[in-house]
Amino acid sequence: MIRIAIPNKGRLHDPTVKLFKEAGLPVLEGSSRKLFAKTTDPEMIFLFARAADIPEYVQDGAADVGITGLDLIDETDAEVEVMLDLHFGRAKLVLAVPEDSGIKAPEELKNMRVATEFPNITEKYFKNIDIPVEVIKVSGACEMTPHVGIADAIVDISSSGTTLVTNHLRKIAEVFSSSVYLISNAESSQREEKIQHIKTALESVLHAKQKRYLMMNAPSGKLENIKDILPGLAGPTVMKVESKNSTHAVHAVIDADQVFAIVSELKKAGASDILVVPIERMIP
Repeated sequence: MIRIAIPNKGRLHDPTVKLFKEAGLPVLEGSSRKLFAKTTDPEMIFLFARAADIPEYVQDGAADVGITGLDLIDETDAEVEVMLDLHFGRAKLVLAVPEDSGIKAPEELKNMRVATEFPNITEKYFKNIDIPVEVIKVSGACEMTPHVGIADAIVDISSSGTTLVTNHLRKIAEVFSSSVYLISNAESSQREEKIQHIKTALESVLHAKQKRYLMMNAPSGKLENIKDILPGLAGPTVMKVESKNSTHAVHAVIDADQVFAIVSELKKAGASDILVVPIERMIP
């Protein structure tokens, strides 16, 4: 049985469940309140856990693969194989001080106190810039510590910066950049071919999100001009249309961010009945 550890709650839970559903491996008969949930594959099972615990679950073999933030992987120093960036849950660990503080750079915090839920990452950061500080580990409400005299600065997660503003804090440096990754147990990844199948399935969804499928009709006399406009993966697919007029159907896959410009060019070149279709999965 392949055990897949996924976040049981928080901002990473819903995107993770959605991604697996799009990859053809939905959560069945389960919820984040349960410990386990079935999948459509009888040899795979989901294990719900705190995102912060998943690196150690995978390292110790309690789970074969897991989904969690790169910041949590680095914080725990877990010995896992980092397999795939899933491109969601992006956040930054920032160094911040009270907005009325005169401190403007990390170097000015020498021998001062820095509160954080990420003591290992914080210590590595200040060690790399050769600034001695006292790192104070807290388990929550980190943003309050400078206002109650516990710390002079904080290192905390910031997605939009709203929390910092709300708590009258000012960013002075970026400490770490994170997103969500697929990780695996080193021994499991070498032993289980199905773990590679999980990676391929997730990768196919991520790849498809960046592409669109174009379909159109092209008059034979303008076919070559239309083909020149389309990049495609290996060139467009062209098929003869059974109609009174000499027409071809042209299909192509293009980058999603090219759709606006390319459709305009296709119309000018004589293409008609243009369809732009999302792609669910795309396996190179």
